[in-house]
Formats: sequence, structure tokens, C-alpha cells
Amino acid sequence: MEEKSFYLIVKDIIRTDEFREMKTYQHHVKGNLFSHSLKVAYLCFKHHRRKKMKIDIAEFVQGALLHDYYLYNLHGDGKKHRFHWFKHPKIALKNAMNKYPNLTKMQQDMILHHMFPLTIIPPRTKAGWLVCYYDKVAAFQDRFKKRKKKTL
Repeated sequence: MEEKSFYLIVKDIIRTDEFREMKTYQHHVKGNLFSHSLKVAYLCFKHHRRKKMKIDIAEFVQGALLHDYYLYNLHGDGKKHRFHWFKHPKIALKNAMNKYPNLTKMQQDMILHHMFPLTIIPPRTKAGWLVCYYDKVAAFQDRFKKRKKKTL
């Protein structure tokens, strides 16, 4: 039941061509950008349910889902994306605002400040701090997860 509720919140975003293309972008060595973004959103969803937060769950989860909406392949473009870790939150926010112009101030904060402390300005909202935290949790899991052995 919980997974169905989560899916209803994210389905309109994850069905778009732009978001589906993120499956082709390598992220954190062993994963892809689509899976990473979905994982961060799901961790935020579970946190919201567990803590019975007073913020809108759809607003929170959709903002988390868009935190890395930078829409390029970091690992295939050479030096074009130097300083990516510092710059991509602004690019992600610009892309998200172009596609979803009604993003709330909270969602904008979540996207723009999720790389703190690499980006100097910290999140200004509780949701922003939570995305910042769960992004690091998901990145750690992505980086150190074991690859499944292929069987014949």
C-alpha cells in the first residue's frame, strides 16, 4: 500500500521523457540518476510517514525527486562539466522551473541547497535539510552497493 501511495505522488514526473532519460546517466559509480533520484524521494516519503510531518507530502516528495534534475551525462562529457558538484543544483533548479513553473519556495530550496556543505548556502527549510541528508544517504548506498552476480 505504501509503495502505491508513493507511486501516485511521483508518477506524473517519472513518466516524462526527460526524467526517463535519466536512466541513461551514470551516477555515483554503480547507479543511474533516475534510480538515485527515486531513492531520495522514497526515503523522504518514508520519513514523512514515520514522523507524521505537517508539510504536504506530495510537495515534499516531488521536490526531493527533482533535486538532481540537471539532465546531462556527467561521466561522458569530459571537462564540460567541471565543478559539477558545486554548479548542478542551480542547473537542476533552472530545468525544474522550466518544466514545472509552479514549484513552491520549499521545493526550490530543496533543489538549490541539497549539496550543502559543498555549496556555501545551507537549506532554509526543514524539507531542504532532509533532502540534503537523504541525498547523502542514497549516495552512500549507491556508491557501496554490491553488484548482483550475473547467472546463466
